[in-house]
Amino acid sequence: MTQPSLSSIRALIIDMDGVLWHGSEPLPGIARFFAFLRERGIRFVLATNNSAHTEAQYAGRLAAYDAPVAVEEILTSSSATAEHLATILPAGSRVYTIGQQGVRDALAQRGFVLSEADGVAAVVVGIDWHVTYEQLKRATLLIRAGAIFVGTNADATYPAPEGIIPGNGALLAAIQTATGIEPIVVGKPAPILYRQAMQRLRAPLEATAALGDRLETDILGGIRAGVKTILVLSGVTTAADLAASEVKPDWVFQDIIDTMKHWSE
Repeated sequence: MTQPSLSSIRALIIDMDGVLWHGSEPLPGIARFFAFLRERGIRFVLATNNSAHTEAQYAGRLAAYDAPVAVEEILTSSSATAEHLATILPAGSRVYTIGQQGVRDALAQRGFVLSEADGVAAVVVGIDWHVTYEQLKRATLLIRAGAIFVGTNADATYPAPEGIIPGNGALLAAIQTATGIEPIVVGKPAPILYRQAMQRLRAPLEATAALGDRLETDILGGIRAGVKTILVLSGVTTAADLAASEVKPDWVFQDIIDTMKHWSE
């Protein structure tokens, strides 16, 4: 089937892992890709479910790849979580968190007080490569005592250099099993992160597309948000996965170089 033209797309919500890099290695064409978007006046937000790092850290990484991007053009699930929490809890509320620097910094910048004491207003869970049973136990007890349960994302797995390993969704599942409480999930495919990205872009739905490598997060989230979707096969999803899935993107390309090629046609 012939794919529709990309010429109508004026704004992009772009994933990073599997689209711009694999692990610590940038994918080919990354610097040219951002130059391509800026030359054509295509606005973008880099929106990632990864909660471990800050926007400033991502901006530094992109600069090292000769692809300078402003901090304001990056949205992590940590920042999206903190922003959402600020709509339901007052500044100064005490929050218990499992997570790395990205989560802790985002919550602190929004005026939340990180605490392990009884009576916290919320428990926020992001990926933590050094999580302990004691942390899971503490989160469980606080949620059972009435704290709101929030997850930065529900990714079941994470593609690590050694293979597929448990993602943040595995931590959420453990706590949900122990509490019987389903978390509020902010990251893709839940709508909250995409809504925040779209507020930044201020572009019509029909002129906006989500670009990513995961059917179950990037593409499904884009479909639920009502925008067009672009799948690249440079990350997690394979052609076989796509063929077997009920989730279908509007466009499919091999990678960002292939995307630019078809955009110019």
